Amino acid sequence: MKTSRRSAVDPFIVMDVMEAARAAEDAGRHIIHMEVGQPGTGAPRAATDALARAMNDGPLGYTVALGLPALRARIARMYGEWYNVDLDPSRVVVTSGSSGGFILAFTALFDTGDRVAIGAPGYPSYRQILRALDLQAVDLPTAPENRYQPVPADFADMDIAGLMVASPANPTGTMLDHAAMGALIDATHAKGASFISDEIYHGIEYEAKAVTALELTNEAYVINSFSKYFSMTGWRVGWMVVPEDHVRVVERLAQNMFICAPHAAQVAALAAMDCDDELQVNMDVYRANRVLMLDGLPKAGFTKIAPPDGAFYVYADVSDLTDDSRAFAAEILERAGVAVTPGLDFDPLRGRHTLRFSYARSTEDIAEGLTRLKAFMDAR
Repeated sequence: MKTSRRSAVDPFIVMDVMEAARAAEDAGRHIIHMEVGQPGTGAPRAATDALARAMNDGPLGYTVALGLPALRARIARMYGEWYNVDLDPSRVVVTSGSSGGFILAFTALFDTGDRVAIGAPGYPSYRQILRALDLQAVDLPTAPENRYQPVPADFADMDIAGLMVASPANPTGTMLDHAAMGALIDATHAKGASFISDEIYHGIEYEAKAVTALELTNEAYVINSFSKYFSMTGWRVGWMVVPEDHVRVVERLAQNMFICAPHAAQVAALAAMDCDDELQVNMDVYRANRVLMLDGLPKAGFTKIAPPDGAFYVYADVSDLTDDSRAFAAEILERAGVAVTPGLDFDPLRGRHTLRFSYARSTEDIAEGLTRLKAFMDAR
């Protein structure tokens, strides 16, 4: 059978790196994982305990499409606790991870052929989901002086239907402050375009609190997830906040596309939201790892880096070391036993000169990885 034109999406290169690392481990090697943005910890204990109780109480069938009312209410309360934003729980939509949120948002907001601007470097699945929906991703090549975040001048002369931003960003970990976020929102709205804010790494910040778009406007889609701060990647549960008059639009789409987010994951997510002490222990690990990375990477020879404001990544310019980041990453895996992600995943044009290092794993692993990287670079 033929396949659709829309299915011709690019591979998610980090998943290919993960597979190569798995093959090396199957062959008996010990690999240090700096490629994947996955916490080294599991879901909070109270989350798994809550799910065990729920499973003993009875079957976990479908929920309503918008999600468990108690979870939606707790998410809304979190916006008051974290940002002093008074959020109506009716605007919260529980999704099958942030990926489900992207699919719902892009489908609700855009028509076939619409142009949606995204910062480059940026999360690769934005581009591929847009392509699969017959939408056009418009890369905005961001500048180091803007800490790899878009600015209004980047799209001032463009005809776009929407702008997607991320703060903290993947792969750079850089953030937008109130002024920068507000300028992007204003510039997008001035074009009659939709504004989408990916806030999946909120909670993982170091020197300043991340800004939610909801502090500045109600006319935005905000997408978040339990994967990162709440350490629940494999549970596939997230949420989005949409304008009041878009709730029914998104609900109809969710009913037909997903029925609901996994009931079991929703139960666990609700309990995870009250596990801040345990989650802050995870943050202590990320803080320690960040210090190690900012010291160890330059010593290993990766000197062109932007210190991350949040998330758990360091994005490195390796143009002085290679013209082929994919081959370079493969060499590092083969010779050093460290898995890293080539920048081509995040920036199709300039990514051959960049690598992303994740420090989401244990501090012991990060220290060992840096030791291996330095030995590799010294011998290269």
